[in-house]
Amino acid sequence: MNDKARIFQQEGEAFPGKTYAETVLEPAFAEAKANLLQPMMAVNKAHLIMLREQELITDGEAKAIARALSEIDLEEMSRCSYTGQYEDLFFQVESRLLELAGDVAGNLHLARSRNDMGIAIYRLVLRKKLLAALHSALSLKGQLLSFAQEHVHTVMIGYTHTQQAQPTTMAHYITAAADVLSRDIRRLISAFHTCNRSPMGAAALTTSGFPINRRRVAELLGFADLVENAYDAIGGADYLGEAASAVQLAAINLGRTVQDMLQWCTQEFAILKVADPYVQISSIMPQKRNPVSFEHMRSLLSAAAGNASAVLMMMHNTPFGDIVDTEDDMQPYAWRSLDKLESMYRLMACVVGTMEVNREGLLARAKGSFATVTELADTLVRTDRLSFRTSHQMVSRIVREAAARGLRADQISHALVQETAQAVVGRSLAITEQELEQALDPVHFVQVRQLPGGPNPEEMTRAIGQRQADLQAECAWLRQTGEDCEAAIRRLDQLAGEWGEA
Repeated sequence: MNDKARIFQQEGEAFPGKTYAETVLEPAFAEAKANLLQPMMAVNKAHLIMLREQELITDGEAKAIARALSEIDLEEMSRCSYTGQYEDLFFQVESRLLELAGDVAGNLHLARSRNDMGIAIYRLVLRKKLLAALHSALSLKGQLLSFAQEHVHTVMIGYTHTQQAQPTTMAHYITAAADVLSRDIRRLISAFHTCNRSPMGAAALTTSGFPINRRRVAELLGFADLVENAYDAIGGADYLGEAASAVQLAAINLGRTVQDMLQWCTQEFAILKVADPYVQISSIMPQKRNPVSFEHMRSLLSAAAGNASAVLMMMHNTPFGDIVDTEDDMQPYAWRSLDKLESMYRLMACVVGTMEVNREGLLARAKGSFATVTELADTLVRTDRLSFRTSHQMVSRIVREAAARGLRADQISHALVQETAQAVVGRSLAITEQELEQALDPVHFVQVRQLPGGPNPEEMTRAIGQRQADLQAECAWLRQTGEDCEAAIRRLDQLAGEWGEA
C-alpha cells in the first residue's frame, strides 16, 4: 500500500479528514459552542427583521423563520459533539432551521454571507469581553485611588535603576500606576469603539443587489455605526488587532507594578503585607507567608500578553481579505487574553484593597537613606549662591565621606559639611544646622515638591480628586454603553419573539 492509499484508509476519502477534524474543526466547534451561539442567534434575528421590513420576504415567511429560531434549543446545541456531519456551527444551526421551518428558512441567508455574519458575531463577542475588562479595570482604578488617598503622607524611597533615588510617597507611586492604568483604559475604550461597528450587509465582500438596510441591522444589534466599505468589513482585522495591542500593553503595564509589589513583600523590603486570603503557607517551613497572589498575577498577566501577541502574529503577513487566519483559529486567543486580563484586574483590586503598608518602617528607612541629598544640594544653591554643579560636587563628596565613616544621611553633621566646603570651594558656608537638618528630612523633601505632579500631600490630594472625578465620568460612560448594548439585544429578542408567537 502506498502512502496515499494508507492516508486515505486512515483519514477517509470524504470531508472531513480524521486528522483535520481532530486538530482543527473539532476544537473550533467547541469554541464556537461556548462563545458564538447567542450572538449568532442575535444576528439571525436582526437580519430576519430587516428582511421583512424591507419586504424582501413575506410576513408568513418571517413568522415561520421566527418560530423556528425560537424553537432551537441552545442548551441542547451547546452540549452536542462535533460529528463531521456539518462543516461548522453555522451550517448545523442552518440545518436545524430548515428542519423546523422547511425550505423557507433558506431565505434567512438572503443578501448575507458567512463572511459578514461571522465578523458580526466575532465583534459582538469581543464587544462584550471588552466591556467586562473595562468594568474590572475601572474598579481597580477606583481601588488604587482610594489606596493612594490613604497614603498621601506615607513617605518612602523612590528608586531609579533599582537604586535608592529620592523620597516620595506611596500615594505618588500608586497614582502613577493608576495613571498608566487610565491610559490602558483609554486604549481599551478606543478598541471598543473600533469593534462596535457592524459589517452586516457586506455579504461576501461586495454587498448585495437586494435593497437591504445595513443601518437597520446595525441598530438592531446595538452597533454604533457601520464598517462602511464592504471589502473592509470582511477583510479588515485591525478591530481585533487594536484590542490585542491594548490588552498586551495593559498586561505588561500592570505586570510591572505587580513585580514591584511582590518584591516589596520580602522581609528585606518589608513594605507590604498581603492579607491572609491571598497568601499561601509552606508545607515544611512554618514561618512562611507566601504572597502567591502576586506571583499568579505576574505569570497570568504574561499569559494574557502572550495570547494577545499570538493574535498579532497570526494576523502578520496574511492576505487582506476574508481568510481563516483571522477567524476561527485566532479569535479564541483574543477572548482568552481579555478574560485573563479582566480576572487579574479583579484579583489585583482585592489584594490592593486588603494589604497593609509598613508606614513607620518606610519613614525610618527614608530618614537614614542618602536619597534626601538632592535637597541638600538644592539648599546649598539657595543659602550660599553656589552653582548647582558645584553644589552637586560638594554633596557627592559629603556622601562618600559619610559612607566611609559609617554614617547614615541623618547623621551628617554641620561640621562635615563645613569641612567639605573648605576642601571644595575654600570657604565656610552660610547654611545653618537647622537648615541642614531640614534639608536631610525626607518629610520636608516631599513637602517642598509642590509642583503639579509632585508628591506634596496637598498636591497629591488635588491630583487624586481630579482622577476620581475622571473615574466617575468613565464609569458613567461604561454603564450607559453596557445598558445600550444589552437593551438593543433585549429589544431584538422581544421583537423576534413576538413574531414567533404570531
